[in-house]
Amino acid sequence: MASISAPAQTGPSPAASLQRGIVKMVLSGCAIIVRGQPRGGPPPERQINLSNIRAGAMARRAAQGQPDTKDTPDEPWAFQAREFLRKKLIGKEVCFTVEIKTALGREYGMVYLGRDTTGENIADSLVNEGLATVRREGIRGNNPDQARLCELEDQAKASKKGLWSEGGGTHTIRDVKYIIENPRNFIDSLHQRPINAIIEHVRDGSVVRALLLPDYYLVTVMLSGVKCPTFKREADGTESPEPFAAEAKFFTESRLLQRDVQIILESCPNQIILGTILHPNGNITELLLKEGFARCVDWSMAVYTQGAEKLRAAERSAKERKVRIWKDYVAPTANLDQKDRQFVAKVMQVVNADAMVVKLNSGELKTIHLSSIRPPRIEGEEKNKDKDKRFRPLYDIPYMFEAREFLRKKLIGKKVNVTVDYIRAATGPGEGTPAFSERTCATVTIGGINIAEALVSKGLATIIRYRQDDDQRSSHYDELLAAEARAIKNGKGLHSKKEVPIHRVADISGETQKAKQFLPFLQRAGRSEAVVEYVFSGSRLKLYMPKETCLITFLLAGIECPRSSRNMPGGMQVAEPFSDEAMLFTKELVLQREVEVEVESMDKAGNFIGWLHIEGVNLSVALVENALSKVHFTAERSAYYKTLVSAEESCRQRKEKIWANYEEKPVEEVVHVTEEKERVANYRAVYVTEICDTLHFYTQDVETGGQLESLMETMRAEIAAQPPVEGSYAPRRGDICIAKFADGEWYRAKVEKVESPAKVHVFYIDYGNREVVSSTRLAAMPPAFGTRILPAQATEHAFAFIQVPQDEDARADVVDCIVRDIQNSQCLMNVEYSGVTCPHVTIQFGDTKDDVGLGLVKEGLVMVDVRKEKHLQKIVTEYLNSQESAKSARLNIWRYGDFRADDADEFGYRR
Repeated sequence: MASISAPAQTGPSPAASLQRGIVKMVLSGCAIIVRGQPRGGPPPERQINLSNIRAGAMARRAAQGQPDTKDTPDEPWAFQAREFLRKKLIGKEVCFTVEIKTALGREYGMVYLGRDTTGENIADSLVNEGLATVRREGIRGNNPDQARLCELEDQAKASKKGLWSEGGGTHTIRDVKYIIENPRNFIDSLHQRPINAIIEHVRDGSVVRALLLPDYYLVTVMLSGVKCPTFKREADGTESPEPFAAEAKFFTESRLLQRDVQIILESCPNQIILGTILHPNGNITELLLKEGFARCVDWSMAVYTQGAEKLRAAERSAKERKVRIWKDYVAPTANLDQKDRQFVAKVMQVVNADAMVVKLNSGELKTIHLSSIRPPRIEGEEKNKDKDKRFRPLYDIPYMFEAREFLRKKLIGKKVNVTVDYIRAATGPGEGTPAFSERTCATVTIGGINIAEALVSKGLATIIRYRQDDDQRSSHYDELLAAEARAIKNGKGLHSKKEVPIHRVADISGETQKAKQFLPFLQRAGRSEAVVEYVFSGSRLKLYMPKETCLITFLLAGIECPRSSRNMPGGMQVAEPFSDEAMLFTKELVLQREVEVEVESMDKAGNFIGWLHIEGVNLSVALVENALSKVHFTAERSAYYKTLVSAEESCRQRKEKIWANYEEKPVEEVVHVTEEKERVANYRAVYVTEICDTLHFYTQDVETGGQLESLMETMRAEIAAQPPVEGSYAPRRGDICIAKFADGEWYRAKVEKVESPAKVHVFYIDYGNREVVSSTRLAAMPPAFGTRILPAQATEHAFAFIQVPQDEDARADVVDCIVRDIQNSQCLMNVEYSGVTCPHVTIQFGDTKDDVGLGLVKEGLVMVDVRKEKHLQKIVTEYLNSQESAKSARLNIWRYGDFRADDADEFGYRR
């Protein structure tokens, strides 16, 4: 503002009274604004112009919208005069007398630093420093104050101070820059370094006008991360303040106006400069929030460099104390008890990418939604693109499956910390939007990791944007926004430019024909990996088979579980007692867990029947042990029958749950005569095709050999007539295909592993050998020659009663001996007992009928694996006697005597 020179005082006014105030602002070298003390709001203020002196006018910008006007520069020494007063007076108490008041209401007087006139006379100081001139016209010689000013001016002239120095003072004129041509580049060039500045004007509590030093850029700066109540301009040009706008403005003014500060310029969105003002007494942004004069704003919070969590904590403090703009604030969780706001729970089920079912310590199940995140979704057009296909959100929405799997693997069965952020009220259905029930939205952590933040950082969910006054959001909203920004920058998940992952999952639940085709494959696979997707009842589940990428309905074998209520043609079937308990037990144990299943058969509805294992626990056995199921007669032929019967008997005696009303029937005493089971020697002719380093071997049945030869001839003839296009087949693990062997012929094979197109591991299913081949030597299996026409002919076996040497050299000797004796020859084979991976058998030479395994023992090449079964004791004894003979003769492994007593491990053997 330009200075105003006062007319010379013709004489002192005897009525002039002494008044006091705080200097709010220095307008120029001869004008200040003084305010009173605040009482219940911003205090009154008045402008005082110094009598009898004149200081240079400050630079002024041309009036906006008037092209004829131009910027007015500083007069010489005007800025120095203003700075002299600013540094001396701002925020200080002064006393003053008003000597004259013009018709326009302008007041002129004397100003003293301090509480009375004994303090420093400000006008005298200015003139003494050569920063102001004395109005000599009309001065009366009998006025001591005027005489003193003239004397001081003469001394300043003599000393060539300020205005009286040589050179005219052109070097004191600032080059004030009101416009920055490219503000974004200007801010980036500063690299967020603090720069010195003077706050020249406070528009409202969070917007100021600052003079950047030393280059004199005059810029408007908005505080990053916050917004104070503002003054709204009405249509008639007047301003109406929002509640607490005036108080917020005074709060900032009283602390920053015309103070020396440092500013970190942080960003420039849409030509608005965002920054943080640092003052020796503190950070004004945090103070405004703490005192309830401002609220956090999300759009600029992201650029705040001093720690967004500090701002949220300051705002939270004001909300809790309900000060100023938060006087009517009600917390989103205000109606919840502390135990309902924060608790530990066990995750039972992941519903989708933003919701889960947890079990509280009380046993109650509760659905929790992750605060402020939105799971992957698909737009309406994409959803309706293929109307003939049934829409399955988990598999058809891009990244929904990955998001669900991330949460499932990290959380299922684990205890988590839940902090409820807000309760989202139920909403009715709207146009194009579904109805939602009431939702409990919370922050869920495990091991100190915020699950929502981890999900967002992987690009598997996005952040919900809120209205500024919507307080129902995550307590870690800023961290979520930062995580999303990282995911976008790194192109993760939903933000990736790559093709979206496609999950082609076949649902063969209830598809009888598909299930029949799939059954032999699952039976031969033994234990298969699966994930329990849904639990219909205690013994009926839906499984996802990851290797086979299909969904199946699975029934637990060997048990009879209480049936749940269900709709039947004749009406609703009433649930049997303990059906709900059985279902809850199964859910807690296996829902969404990784399990192993053994498929034995299927029912007429296309449901697979078998055994399910989780972490070594057989679910059928567990249900029986917990008195939630009975043993079914079909279990008699299974390996788990004895365990099931024993568990059932124990529960029956305790009369637990389903056995609570059991009455034991009287049983007539019957004397049972048990016959000792005899070893069955049922040798059949086989052809040994392959012997492995582990001493396992593969055989073909001689009876079906003709069928295989015929199939091979027909297949090769068809391939010769219509050769496959080289490289057209893309192998996948588990595929049944055809492979060209080293002899140039095609054989049936199974893909076991794909390292690269040049390295594909295959297993020849009719011969038992393995090979690593290029994909160019593979082709799709012609349907007429698949395993449904003729099952795989190579069957894996292991030698019975023999312990394989662990020492590599000793084992190599045994393998060489066997390869020499029986590979590619016809032998006789008898199954003696079952093993973990394959049956254990004895092999006889086709001509002499001598036992091959017994011969290995006699030669001292292997040790005997002693079996305890009574019906095998006769043959085990024969093997042990042969071992003793080899030991006495110190043959091969016995050449150093009996090493088993102390040093079995050292020699590579175990007892």
